[in-house]
Amino acid sequence: MNITDYSSGFLLGLSLIIAIGSQNAFVLKQGLKREHIFFVCLFCAVSDALLISAGVGGFGAVTARYPQVVNIAKVAGVIFLLGYGLQSLYASMRLSHSLTVDGQVVTSLKKALLLCFGFTWLNPHVYLDTLVLVGMVSTGASSKLAFAVGAVSASFFFFFALGYGARLLKPLFAKPKAWNILDALVGILMLYLAWHLYQS
Repeated sequence: MNITDYSSGFLLGLSLIIAIGSQNAFVLKQGLKREHIFFVCLFCAVSDALLISAGVGGFGAVTARYPQVVNIAKVAGVIFLLGYGLQSLYASMRLSHSLTVDGQVVTSLKKALLLCFGFTWLNPHVYLDTLVLVGMVSTGASSKLAFAVGAVSASFFFFFALGYGARLLKPLFAKPKAWNILDALVGILMLYLAWHLYQS
């Protein structure tokens, strides 16, 4: 294993996903609620692994040649982010908001994974980051395999650290009001991302 290429792939992968976005906000919220953390983190990491593998394998050239693929994802992403953002804002204003960290699971695994699918695969930026950018940078690596493994490792490390590390915030989110604030912030973030995506 080429350590230099592995490290380059790891650092690039980490830098692309560490910024707070819709997917990361969802993983954080699931971690705080302790709902299906393992499967949500695994879904995100495996999705990244598939996209990174495709990018390093040369799929970036396909998206560059057929940009309509990204455009379709852009429209779907805007609609999805708007819907989830408005839902979060509505939840933040509910007087009967009763979420607590140690409360019952209120989201089914199927719904959690469907939401995760939307945040991951309906985000055109993920295609630009993984298929195009990672694929392009990987051409400079002497070992594409080591580079890809490094980028994939970064995804697994980040998502599981975010999902399971969220429990450190348990004292803060023991209060229902904190969940209202989180819902409001997530809602605003989703609407901002939808607007930013529409403008891009």
